[in-house]
Amino acid sequence: MCKRLFLAVFAGLLFSLPIFGRHIIGGVINYEYKGNGKYFFTMRIYRDCKGGGAPFDGEPGDKGAIIGVFREIGGNYQAITQFEEPLKSKKPVEPPFYPCMAVPPDVCVEEGIYEWEFTIPDFPSKAAYHFVYQRCCRNNTITNIVNPQNSGATYEIVITPEAMSGESSSPVFKNFPPTVVCANAPFVFDHAAIDKDGDSLYYRFCSPLYGGGPNTGAFVTDCKIGARPDPLCPPPYDTVVFRQNFSSRYPLGSGVMTINGKTGILTGQVKQLGQYVVGICVEEYRKGKLLSKVFRDFQFNIALCNVFVDANIASDTLVGKTLVINSCGSAKVTFDNRSIDKSRISGYLWEFNILGQTQVSKELNPTIVFPGLGKYTGRLVANPGLKPCTDTADFEVNIFPGIEANFNYAYDTCVAGPVKFTDLSTTGSGQMSIWNWEFRDGGKSAVRNPEYRYKNPGEYNVRLTVKDINGCKASTTRIIRYYPVPSLVIVEPDTSQGCQPLRIKFNNLSTPIDNTYLFDWDFGDGMRSGDMSPTHIYADVGTYTVKLNLTSPLGCKTNAVFPALINVKGSPVADFAYTPEKLSNFERTATFTDKSINAYRWSWQFGMNEGGSTARDPVYTFRDTGVQEIKLIVTHPSGCTDTISKLLDVEPLLTYFLPNAFTPNFDGLNDEFKGKGNMFGMSDFTMTIWNRWGERVFETRDPNEAWNGRIDNTGSMAIDGVYVYHVTFTGPRNKPYSFKGFATLIK
Repeated sequence: MCKRLFLAVFAGLLFSLPIFGRHIIGGVINYEYKGNGKYFFTMRIYRDCKGGGAPFDGEPGDKGAIIGVFREIGGNYQAITQFEEPLKSKKPVEPPFYPCMAVPPDVCVEEGIYEWEFTIPDFPSKAAYHFVYQRCCRNNTITNIVNPQNSGATYEIVITPEAMSGESSSPVFKNFPPTVVCANAPFVFDHAAIDKDGDSLYYRFCSPLYGGGPNTGAFVTDCKIGARPDPLCPPPYDTVVFRQNFSSRYPLGSGVMTINGKTGILTGQVKQLGQYVVGICVEEYRKGKLLSKVFRDFQFNIALCNVFVDANIASDTLVGKTLVINSCGSAKVTFDNRSIDKSRISGYLWEFNILGQTQVSKELNPTIVFPGLGKYTGRLVANPGLKPCTDTADFEVNIFPGIEANFNYAYDTCVAGPVKFTDLSTTGSGQMSIWNWEFRDGGKSAVRNPEYRYKNPGEYNVRLTVKDINGCKASTTRIIRYYPVPSLVIVEPDTSQGCQPLRIKFNNLSTPIDNTYLFDWDFGDGMRSGDMSPTHIYADVGTYTVKLNLTSPLGCKTNAVFPALINVKGSPVADFAYTPEKLSNFERTATFTDKSINAYRWSWQFGMNEGGSTARDPVYTFRDTGVQEIKLIVTHPSGCTDTISKLLDVEPLLTYFLPNAFTPNFDGLNDEFKGKGNMFGMSDFTMTIWNRWGERVFETRDPNEAWNGRIDNTGSMAIDGVYVYHVTFTGPRNKPYSFKGFATLIK
């Protein structure tokens, strides 16, 4: 059973890399003979497009890839030519598909393609021609070589004299290695090449070539340190320096990965995460003679992958890596296949070891009848024969004797007390080890024969679960109808005495009871109730005995009598009258007459900011006008009180009188025309006087200003005659007043 669920992590491609070219992850050059000494070359370069490195040489705005041609004879190398090639095309390299695993999503590899033609000038030559491309640098997170961030790459292919004489084309690798290899999973990759001439091919690991360095200066001419050497270094080329425990033959470590020399098949299983530079050569032979060697290096990215196939079975426990399935009382077992992801699993293989014989099944959930009690082993294989998508779960089946849970209970249905539970469970093992009781009101117990007292009545679905020494479990439930009557009836009124009418809430504190019980209350005043905790109003004075009869849903009865439980005291009824019924600022004294019943003490309050009295029939003179709340509180000899309030209005009144004639002759008698009266509370006063021709002769807004007979009180004296006056003002409480009449002026 695979218990790995790896987080998809691609460590090497998530770093932010400098722009000066840490991006090269592989490349290869091939050629095809076209006749008459002409060859067509294809160079494929691979870059990490998520690492923040430089683009391909020859992309728009950049000079092309620098290709160098060197002629070799007798170990001497002569530079023939050097030229730039533009990038012909580029495309993403699709990540590999694993049917049962998911590779990390942040992987980006691009393939850039360059093409050119070249004609060998002295074809067929006795010299070898080397075609070379150099570029720095590799990813600085590479695991297996020294100083990778400063190590460039050289991609070279040689047309040998033998290849020329044989008019041969180079082999071409069929596939680019996967961009991600899942750690801890079997790895198989076809690294074979195709040779159009049908020559024999042989494959082996070989060392990647070093070329260039990290220096990007414009005037760098040293081809060993320049990021894009110009001119190129001539052959022979150094190889990269492997770290300890790695080599060109074992680029991922000793014995981790092998290549079949005849088929080019790469196989292995890598455990160590990281990035590894790997070089592979394919040698082309014709009649035992070496014609050419095509070299390709590339970067293996070893990452953790999500594993989607996990063989699993529903089990009772896990011992080490073995699933344990216990069957108690039955030799017939149906297996519950819980393998994931079923959409990626094409089949299953079950193997059962029964008495030394192997029984197999290919069903999803097989049913097996075992011979009898005992221990049996087996395994489940998901995707049998489909590596690397195969996973296995080992299991063990224990056929144990049967077990049965059972119990009984007893309690006095008419007396509230504990329920006694008796365990009646049985097991073929002969020894029970665990009892778990759930009383379904929150209570639990691990005692074999417990007693339990319920706080509330009701129906409880009690569950007992037992386990024996083999780990076999069984459960059973029984419904308990728990409806005893209380051993003591407890009633608590919210008060026991008060003034009539007396409202009382009777709280029934008896336990255990609920609304399924029958209640019969007798309040002692001829009234009854069937509520569990009723509210009752006593209208009359007296002392009352309360009775309660109680019946459980099972028919059990109990009762209680509470003598002289409630005492209702007498209460007065407050009332009064007053005269006169209307009061004003001219008449502010009222006589109050008590009309209360059963009162022997009186308390009067005559309004806000006014006085009070304790006389039965007081006389009171109000200090001010306005609406006053008159409150009377009367007290019964029992101490009970009653209160009544009435509103009394002391109305503010205003008087205003005007004469019908005046004599402005300065004799000191009746010389002015103005109004008189009680003008308290007057506002917005206006008086105008008009002659018979409609001319206004006087106007004032001051009620205390008089007309002296002159025009506007300052001009010439008005003539004798009758004048019209108009007076308006606002009185108390915003009441409007208006007076119109005639005033006669006599000199």
